[in-house]
Amino acid sequence: MKTIGLIFGTRPEAVKFAPIIKALQEDPRFTPVLISTGQHREMLDSTLAEFGITPDLDLRVMRDKQTLSQVTHRILEGISDGDHLAGMDAVMVHGDTASTLAGALAALHQQIPIIHVEAGLRSGNNLSPYPEEVNRKLVGQIAALHLAPTMGNSANLIREGIPENRIVVTGNTIVDALEWGLQNLGSYGDAALEDLDDDPRRVIVATSHRRESLGQPMREIAGALFDIAQDPGVRIVVPLHLNPLVRSIMLPILSGLDNVTIVDPLPYLSFCRLLVRSDIILSDSSGAEEEGPALGKPTLVLRDITERQESILTGSSRLVSRSRPHIVAQVRHLLDDEDAYREMAEAINPYGDGCATQRTVAAVAHFFGRGPAVMPFVPGAEPVRVAA
Repeated sequence: MKTIGLIFGTRPEAVKFAPIIKALQEDPRFTPVLISTGQHREMLDSTLAEFGITPDLDLRVMRDKQTLSQVTHRILEGISDGDHLAGMDAVMVHGDTASTLAGALAALHQQIPIIHVEAGLRSGNNLSPYPEEVNRKLVGQIAALHLAPTMGNSANLIREGIPENRIVVTGNTIVDALEWGLQNLGSYGDAALEDLDDDPRRVIVATSHRRESLGQPMREIAGALFDIAQDPGVRIVVPLHLNPLVRSIMLPILSGLDNVTIVDPLPYLSFCRLLVRSDIILSDSSGAEEEGPALGKPTLVLRDITERQESILTGSSRLVSRSRPHIVAQVRHLLDDEDAYREMAEAINPYGDGCATQRTVAAVAHFFGRGPAVMPFVPGAEPVRVAA
């Protein structure tokens, strides 16, 4: 039996790790040990509770007004102290957060093999997203097994000199998590949304939180939402990030508009329900870039570049930058042109088929010589949809 430490600290990591954690817990070949850094405290705890997951170790590293260097240092120190990784056969990290980088470094320092889930994503710009692009590139250089969501991610790793036999294309487990979520939907999680199912208007879900969106770019986004809200036939729902820098821009511009509903960040299952109800998703969130295509929801990405180019290529999402007039024009195009809307809604979902967890566990088993090689995920010619 192999002991695998899974290190995570943010809500997106928890969502994408949850199916893997459940599968490893049920597999007699593995003993998973769950290490939470607490990088996103409130949102992480509630998400883990929704999935019924309890960490074996909670480092609780977050402090007010920490710098990136401070939080990364605290995570690395917290994991390394106390021999928390003693006896591990491998350490699994996900994506590109401070928890990912610090967890991988802690494993490297103890010469423990690193398994990198969601490996190989590249925007080509070290400052966008920042610091995520650099974090995942650094982890890519020290990981022993790279679990890439797509063939394009695999190609990125190969170009960087990673041997092909250390890469497995699995699909993204966010699709697996979404399938589970849609089978367990509850309420919308906020009284202001309880009339949503009876509202005949087109629903636009809008979120923005990225570091590179702060300041003038976010003012452009807020201004675009204000302009779109002048159409009485739409209702805009904004789950507003808790970051005061986000709220100080969004609230003065959007508060008081009759067809703009501003709510606090929603529980995961409530957010799934909101996405199902939506007609258009407008977001700079990486999760939304993957969830939108899986649900057949046209997704407009509030960024200039993205590491998730696959959905741009298939047409299920579109880069619209953070320019107020451009955002408004792209939303109006989808609202006014039924053919354009249908083309995006029916495009191929390139991110998964609901079997990424199965491939992930099989790849880990093969890595340890406990199972056969894994057939890679390849999107089919027909859209793969997650249905509620």
